[in-house]
Amino acid sequence: MTKRILPLKAVLVDEGLIVRSSGRLIEGAGVRRAKVIPDERGRLGEIMRNDDPWFEKFGQVYFTTTCPGVVKAWHYHAKQFDHFYVIRGLVKVALYDARPDSPTHGTVNETYLGEHCPGLVRIPPGVQHGWMCVGEKEAYIVNLVSEAYDYTKPDEFRTPPHDNDIPYDWTRRDG
Repeated sequence: MTKRILPLKAVLVDEGLIVRSSGRLIEGAGVRRAKVIPDERGRLGEIMRNDDPWFEKFGQVYFTTTCPGVVKAWHYHAKQFDHFYVIRGLVKVALYDARPDSPTHGTVNETYLGEHCPGLVRIPPGVQHGWMCVGEKEAYIVNLVSEAYDYTKPDEFRTPPHDNDIPYDWTRRDG
């Protein structure tokens, strides 16, 4: 049986960041260009502030890396908001709204984040998400989360990256 993949079209453009979707932006999710301030010494990039409308509360901040061609997906959280920012490399981020009562239930969103397209992705609880490193070098991803990780009862529910009912394909599309 062939998996049904939903076609994606641009639904949001923010200074070079593009969100492609099978419908519209997923309810409660968001993507925005990061504020980067350059000068002769280098660059300063603001990721999140406590007066930011996306700021819920501080849980923890961590980083993870992904090697080229690797998919880290799918999973969701029952309580936690995620906020992804890519420091190095390039990743394709995908979201799938699996929340049965959501007005965007069944919707897929896709965007690219990286050192040359700095941005922040906001992922609400209940939304399946993950990424694939599509660049030629290891990607470094920072995640600002609303809940501290509970080692005794993790708020993380996993779905296999490829063998699932999510209407999305991680395969690179040449053309």
